[in-house]
Amino acid sequence: MVSLNTGLVSGLDVGGLVDSLIAVEANTQTLLKRKLTATQDDAKAYRAVNTKFDALRTAAEALGKAATFSAATATSSSTSVVATASAGATAGSTTFTVDRLAARHTVATTGAWNPTTDVTLTVEDADQDTAAVSVTIPAGTTLADAVKKINATAGTGVTASIVNSEAGQRLQLTSTASGQDGRFTVSGLSTGVVNEGADAKVTIGGTGSLDFSATSATNTFADLVPGVTLTVSKVSTEAVTVDVASDPKAVTAAVQKLVTAANDVLSSIKTHTSTATGSTAALKGDSTLRGLATKVLESVGRAIGAGTSASEVGIELDRYGALTFDAVAFEKSLAADPARTQAIVHGTGTGATAVPGVAQRLLAVVKEAGDSVTGSLVVKAKSSDEAAAQLQDRIDDWDLRLELRRTTLQKQFTAMETALSSLQNQAGWLSSQLKSLSGSSS
Repeated sequence: MVSLNTGLVSGLDVGGLVDSLIAVEANTQTLLKRKLTATQDDAKAYRAVNTKFDALRTAAEALGKAATFSAATATSSSTSVVATASAGATAGSTTFTVDRLAARHTVATTGAWNPTTDVTLTVEDADQDTAAVSVTIPAGTTLADAVKKINATAGTGVTASIVNSEAGQRLQLTSTASGQDGRFTVSGLSTGVVNEGADAKVTIGGTGSLDFSATSATNTFADLVPGVTLTVSKVSTEAVTVDVASDPKAVTAAVQKLVTAANDVLSSIKTHTSTATGSTAALKGDSTLRGLATKVLESVGRAIGAGTSASEVGIELDRYGALTFDAVAFEKSLAADPARTQAIVHGTGTGATAVPGVAQRLLAVVKEAGDSVTGSLVVKAKSSDEAAAQLQDRIDDWDLRLELRRTTLQKQFTAMETALSSLQNQAGWLSSQLKSLSGSSS
């Protein structure tokens, strides 16, 4: 590539002239770059709004699950009993005492570890429902190595460890399973039981003749109360009461998430389509987004079924084009008529007889906007991506074109300087010839 800055003959700022000419010819590329930035901003804006629709999808789908409206809560009268209710747990009350905690079966050698001959240690399940497993330990093996070997042997059902005693180190074996089923016997070494494997036990009732007990291999009782998991941590003769009730607060929180997500969608659309004076919104006045905002509002504002409205459960539109939610009104409606409240929020029926509720209507709008194949926002974002790719190709082409043009201009100016230099030399020669002629004539 020819490179020059100042013409040696002409004295022109050739570098500056070339840069100016290239800048003029690069106007088209500059416009393309601006358009590329705007197109990329469009794609980002469509995706930003679609992200809000995804959150709305999650909130609406949650209200379509039976578990949401059958949420329950469990409370315990004792800190040593933790009660957790799952959806659908039956309301009621249960009283019991904690008679025993679950324990792992543990044995230890009766004397310090000092095998003088090979030892074949055999561990056998107490009820013999699994095969016995033997481990051979050579004479003189350290207790640490013996522990490693036992723990590396599959199927023993125990974990070996070292315990220190006044007489020296001893081998201890503990069942990997808690409860009575974890009991085992050991042969090959003299051992004693440190802790008997036992199931946790509770007694339900407290009235005497009708009391009954329940056991668990762990300290967790999953089936004692349908839909409730109980975890005990302390033996207690004092009765513990667990109360199970429906949890309207959980349902209310789910509806609040729906309203919040819908408002986030509306706010995002408003931000990205703003036509206010001085607005720099990428999608000013975009009709697709404004149409989606209208449908979100209509999902709440239109009647549901025969004259029912979302306002009956505390969901309304305000004069600013946003959703409001009255949690107190919703909980009152839920307490008075749970089925009707659920129908307004989620809907009823299927197929031709279906009456969509607020959540189902919003899901339909979400699908229209964010479906991975046909969603209007997805399609527009992809279209913007394709347009941006095409613009980038054109910009890259202009980079090559302008580079070639720069080379051409530099060659032309170089040729001009060469021509001027030649003319200057010719002029000097002519001048010298004329001077010599003038001298000879005198």
